[in-house]
Amino acid sequence: MTTVQTAWLVFALLLMAGEMAIPEMFLLWLGFAALAVFAVVLGVPELPIVWQGVAFAIFSALSIFVYLKFIRNRVGPSDQPLLNRRGEQLVGQVFPLDLPIVDGRGRLKIGDAYWVAEGPDLPHGARVRVVSVRSMSLQVAPAD
Repeated sequence: MTTVQTAWLVFALLLMAGEMAIPEMFLLWLGFAALAVFAVVLGVPELPIVWQGVAFAIFSALSIFVYLKFIRNRVGPSDQPLLNRRGEQLVGQVFPLDLPIVDGRGRLKIGDAYWVAEGPDLPHGARVRVVSVRSMSLQVAPAD
C-alpha cells in the first residue's frame, strides 16, 4: 500500500471515529466517501491528487444525498419524545410551592431539583399546575 492509499484509509477511519465523538455531523458519510476514494486509489494508484480531491467531493455529496434522501426519513418517531426534556415532562402535573410566588416569581422543589416558578402571586405551599416551560422556568397556574 502506498502512502497516499494509507492516508485515505486513515482519513476514512478518523472521520468514522469522529462520528462517535460528534454524532449527527455527517462524518460517517464523509468517511464512506473517503473509503470510496481509497478504493479508487487502490485501483488507479497513479491518479493525481487533484482528481482524488474531486472524487472525494463527488463521493461526499453523493453519500450525503443518499443519507438525506433514503435513510434519515426512515427513522420513525421516538416512543419517548420528551426523554431529554425534563421541564416539558412536568407540564400538567401539580406541585406545592416551596417558596411563595411574589411579583410573579417563586420556587418549586421537584424531586431533588429546584425550579423557578412563574405565575400569579400565591402563598407558600399553594398547589400549582405546571402549564408550560420557558427556558428553565416553569409557568404555573393555581391548581383547581
